Amino acid sequence: MSSLRSILFALGGGLLATASLAAEPRAVPTFEQAVESADGQTVYFNAWGGDERINAYIDWVGDQVSARYGITVQHVKLSDTADAVARVLAERAAGNRSTGSIDLIWINGENFAAMKEADLLFGPFVSELPNFALVDTEGKPTTLIDFTVPTDGLEAPWGMAKFNFIYDSARLETTPENARELSDWAATEPGRFTYPAPPDFMGSTFLKQLLIELTEDADLLQRPVQDDAQFAEVTAPLWAYLDTLHPNLWRDGRAFPTNGPAQRRLLDDGEVDIALSFYPGEASSLIAAGQLAESARTFVFPEGTIGNTHFVAIPFNARAPEAAMVVADFLMSPEAQAEKQNPEVWGDDTVLDLARLSDEARALFDAVPLGPATLAPEALGPVLLEPHPTWMTALESDWRRRYLR
Repeated sequence: MSSLRSILFALGGGLLATASLAAEPRAVPTFEQAVESADGQTVYFNAWGGDERINAYIDWVGDQVSARYGITVQHVKLSDTADAVARVLAERAAGNRSTGSIDLIWINGENFAAMKEADLLFGPFVSELPNFALVDTEGKPTTLIDFTVPTDGLEAPWGMAKFNFIYDSARLETTPENARELSDWAATEPGRFTYPAPPDFMGSTFLKQLLIELTEDADLLQRPVQDDAQFAEVTAPLWAYLDTLHPNLWRDGRAFPTNGPAQRRLLDDGEVDIALSFYPGEASSLIAAGQLAESARTFVFPEGTIGNTHFVAIPFNARAPEAAMVVADFLMSPEAQAEKQNPEVWGDDTVLDLARLSDEARALFDAVPLGPATLAPEALGPVLLEPHPTWMTALESDWRRRYLR
């Protein structure tokens, strides 16, 4: 989020200053050594806690690793990952090198970039995890590149995200095919669309999706923001677009839902006709959970929507890095990946290359139901690359300045 770097500077005197606080890197054990040490350890897994389906999946993971390895997983539910990042930095500033409060963190994007830059991460450890050999690093290159930043073995992929839209087909027959059509539709159906307020990741992704479509040179977004003048020039079409769109939003654009689940409740309540999602199987998952009508369906913009990978990482001062490695490996296992992809559980796409799996492991995925609202993989359209993290932080800051009341 945009306040993350200001937190880092406030706590550590700037990223360069905080780097001087780093201790010697801790040795990374082999996976066999990690398994041996992990028995009886507790992993404090800091992960977004805003979706009950995801929370239930993490509980399932905890049950599995407890039975297999004797590991206890304690889900620390976050509303903002940047809070956990700031906690790790504060612990380092206090001299805490090996008894940190966070063992594993669900992370990507600007939070990963900030932790990597400030030497707040354990590892590289990912190459030691056996299930990483099953990851589709060629077909899914974002498993190695996080918002243009190389992962360098410091975070393990555990899910694929593809920006999409959920709509109620009983109320909306024709769906918009790009940002301009979305604005035109909102003008003819005022009050029937909204988006979560940034820095919620869903709202921030919506801003990035619009910016990629509206800016004249989207390639610039793959490099860091140069200065305020460049940012103003590149983003001018986005702010003009939002100035036109907002008066036609739910509550006239004077209020925004706090997060994705809150927006989806508006869809279920019939207050809006379109919601945002990052999981292509989410609509089917919500139908199965009774949280959306049977008429809910999914659409994407044919010219492409943003896609990325989400990861888990281990802070440099984790109390139980061995057990955290074992949990990270289990999250990439065929069993855990197939369970997560099931829309009745979560609907989050796998990071694995199914061609590398055994017949038995592939059968787990063959048994996963797509669900009535899930698009086939070939219907999801091209993947648009995430901008460099500096664009996201600047967008969030400027959005709040312009629209938060």
